[in-house]
Amino acid sequence: MNELPLTRQLQPKPPPIVASFALWNLGFRPFYLLASLFGAFSVLLWAVQSSGYLPSAYLQGPVWHGHEMLFGYTTAVIAGFLLTAVRAWTNEPTPSGVPLMALAALWVCGRVLVLTQFAMTAAVVNAAFPVAVALAIGIPLLRSRNIRNYFFVGLLVLMGALILAIHLALQGYFKLSPHLGLQLALDVVLFIMVVIGGRVIPMFTNNGVPGTNATRKAWVEKLVLGTIILLFVADLLQPPQTVIATIALIGALAHGVRLYLWKPWRTLATPLVWILHAAYAWIVVHLALRGLFALDLLAGSYATHALTVGAIGGLTLGMMNPDCSWSYRATLDSGWLRAYSVSADTSRGACSCLWRHCLAWIVYGECSVIRTALGGGIWSLCDTVLACINTLPVRRQTRIRPLLYRNSAAHAEVPEHL
Repeated sequence: MNELPLTRQLQPKPPPIVASFALWNLGFRPFYLLASLFGAFSVLLWAVQSSGYLPSAYLQGPVWHGHEMLFGYTTAVIAGFLLTAVRAWTNEPTPSGVPLMALAALWVCGRVLVLTQFAMTAAVVNAAFPVAVALAIGIPLLRSRNIRNYFFVGLLVLMGALILAIHLALQGYFKLSPHLGLQLALDVVLFIMVVIGGRVIPMFTNNGVPGTNATRKAWVEKLVLGTIILLFVADLLQPPQTVIATIALIGALAHGVRLYLWKPWRTLATPLVWILHAAYAWIVVHLALRGLFALDLLAGSYATHALTVGAIGGLTLGMMNPDCSWSYRATLDSGWLRAYSVSADTSRGACSCLWRHCLAWIVYGECSVIRTALGGGIWSLCDTVLACINTLPVRRQTRIRPLLYRNSAAHAEVPEHL
């Protein structure tokens, strides 16, 4: 008969989780919250302005709309992601507490100044924000010698330079079409999304839907990144439109192959995963529409909104949802979890409606005032719900364990001490 041991080896208990105000502990918390609040508010302002009811300021019309959705909303999400991801990649601290508050304040000042007449101050402050984020992530990247991710620093500095160039051109210091400046910035954001999507979506798919076997091939990865770089160079140098059309259409085909290798049809039962695949599919649509626009077969606004509403809107919503839920799920009680589940499902449903609206716009023609108001309302609903999701755990203190940065099944429970 086997004897039981006289003593039982006890496992050390994890340190208790102390509840505290956690907003300024990690980069994604304030910036995801600010981005969702701003997304809800600014698109409503744009809908009102396009209807003729909002007084003009330093930036106005489509330039203000494009500037704020790109350098306000999108840049905030990128900043929140990178400030959090770099900490996980390098095991080095990124700004928290007062330094993180300063970064958030710089971003808020940029949003306010474009509504005033302080043109040069708005230019400097808006250009300074991505440069400040580049510095914030550059220090831990250098300390850890994480050479693989140095390019993010360069992309953020390039973004700052483009912001400054757009503002100086608007003030008459040199000739540059604001549309071209925004297009170049969109190309930079597109490259960032393609890189992050290529790293995150296959891993997230395999973790969240076991057995999917999403794969990547080296030649496809090189081709998809190369076409985006070539598209940026082409937009900068403005060669014949047939060249831009060729690059864009080859890029659409390459990204379609990439998405096919991720097997999106196997993710339909897992909303946190399929929303990323659906959003990435809009990149394919964007590149195809850009090619058709370059051949004078379609209006350019279709391609722009396929990227901004479809890809950027979907990917930011898809990335912010799992980050927030899995970072806090261990300490949220069942009531909070039910509230999160309802909110997340509502936001994904609203995003699906927004995509259908965008597709209807592409198919049936130019955007009317009513359609603008409808699209702005749906977008605002998405971000209002997302803002509610982001505020749930502000008073909770947990260790970072977002699903996107770890290797475990998406449906597994997170132990309380993680």
